[in-house]
Amino acid sequence: MKALRSALLCALCVELVSLTPAMAQSPGDWLQWGRTYDGANHSPLTSIDAGTVTDLAPAWRIPLDPGLSMPTPVVRDGVMYLHTIPDTLLALDASTGVELWRHVHKPNGAASTMKMGVGLARDRVFVPTSDVHVLALDTKTGAKVWDHAIEIRPPAEPGPTLGLRSAPLIVGDKVIQGVTTSFVAGGGFIVALDIASGRELWRFNTIARPGETGGETWNGLPLEKRSGGSVWHQGTYDPELNLIYYGVAPTYDTGPLLHPSDQPGVTRDALYTNSTIALNPDTGKLVWSYQHMANDQWDLDWVFERQLASLRINGENRRVVMTVGKMAILDVLDARSGEYLFSIDSGTQNIITDINPKTGAKTINLEKLPDPNRPSVYCPSPSGARSWPATSVSGKTGLIYVPITEWCMRFGPDGYRLLSSGAGLTPADHPDALKDRMMGRLQSLDLSGRSRGWSVDLASPISSSTLSTAGGLVFAGDLAPSLKAFDDATGRTIWSAPLGDYPSSSVISYAINGQQFVAVVVGMKNNHINDMSRRYAEFMKRQGAPVIAPTGGPAIEVFALQTKEQTP
Repeated sequence: MKALRSALLCALCVELVSLTPAMAQSPGDWLQWGRTYDGANHSPLTSIDAGTVTDLAPAWRIPLDPGLSMPTPVVRDGVMYLHTIPDTLLALDASTGVELWRHVHKPNGAASTMKMGVGLARDRVFVPTSDVHVLALDTKTGAKVWDHAIEIRPPAEPGPTLGLRSAPLIVGDKVIQGVTTSFVAGGGFIVALDIASGRELWRFNTIARPGETGGETWNGLPLEKRSGGSVWHQGTYDPELNLIYYGVAPTYDTGPLLHPSDQPGVTRDALYTNSTIALNPDTGKLVWSYQHMANDQWDLDWVFERQLASLRINGENRRVVMTVGKMAILDVLDARSGEYLFSIDSGTQNIITDINPKTGAKTINLEKLPDPNRPSVYCPSPSGARSWPATSVSGKTGLIYVPITEWCMRFGPDGYRLLSSGAGLTPADHPDALKDRMMGRLQSLDLSGRSRGWSVDLASPISSSTLSTAGGLVFAGDLAPSLKAFDDATGRTIWSAPLGDYPSSSVISYAINGQQFVAVVVGMKNNHINDMSRRYAEFMKRQGAPVIAPTGGPAIEVFALQTKEQTP
């Protein structure tokens, strides 16, 4: 599909100056979900490059219990901390996989739920649990330091759709945790806990309250009828601006927002869904917000990582915050003020027909609105051209690397009713996938040119994050299943290795005593990998090439450069 004209016309001269300064850490460590405060998902390690990657080989593999999860490990001083099923934290020797200790939390009245990772700071590791607690554990022993149960306040009530998914963000003396809420009355929120005691210091509600700023954007609904606004992705932090940035998910209860009310001054924008929010981490107060798409009737979130960088625009250095939504459109904002700067469309969606070059306001193709009596195919699928697997950005190339799946959905009278608009959902093939018989794509976005860069069509969709490195590579895991390394400047596949099961977490890289490792969790189930693997198998079967599901089972698989002494 063709990208939007407004996204491709380069009215600004743009140059990537640098990524935002982050917490001090050794190049060999991976201290948080996106590695650094800027969320770049980029490794500064250089031992593995285009010349040495062919020597990358399996180093160790540890089986894990099966379940719903998408855990990304963190690594510090040679120790890996991995959150796994059921509500278990493992501390492993990151060079061998030998278990150092484990801590098992038994959730009170709750089944184990999908988790993305843990937080790490000082001598503690911070763990979200399935019963909406946050734990602080001693990094040396796994002993519990504190256990905080997050208070559920009216109109919300405890239930299975209220939980914790993202890794905590540690800023100064605060542990900051987002909360997911699908159909929970009053919607999502973010809390900050005292790092020493676990005591709650502040909370920010992501659904605007009646009578407050944005309260008039919910079509006149009372608070107990407003839901959604989940915060299920990792936040980022700019230490110079002292701001934290989070994405907010849409609501599933879309029916009450489908048609306008007759109340004066009332809109259907539904703040702060599908927004970037910038908060003061000391107080939790909102500094600014920007809504990427109002009144989302497709479940096409803008909830994902907010990556921070400095761009030189028309001769002026601008600190920016960037995010790629489910439609694989990149929006770039001024990090200090939230001013819209520009967008880049990856060219896989058919819902947005135009983006205002001054405001970023998006024009919707009205034929793609849900109507059970008017079937229509919209792209991408609600699972997203990209979903929770993170993008990465390289300061060396000025490119953002986006894992894309080409798939669509059909609104109509039949099918699964994910949202409350009344329209059913049934799968539909993406025209680009039908054309080349490939559902996957690795797409680069060029910040300097404000345009799409190179892209590589892939038979198997990418199910992990992308990981860019200073060694000139981009790693990604796909449904082959395999782990691949691409040239970061051209997209050429340089290396590939089989995996025992579908990759289902972010890919990370770390180093111990000068040896560089690459690690990924495989075989875990979660909403995204379940939908993707099923649709991929159906698509390939229709193309006459049935897919045999892998049987290796859940594990963490780690690769390392093999020395001459290690080579058989």
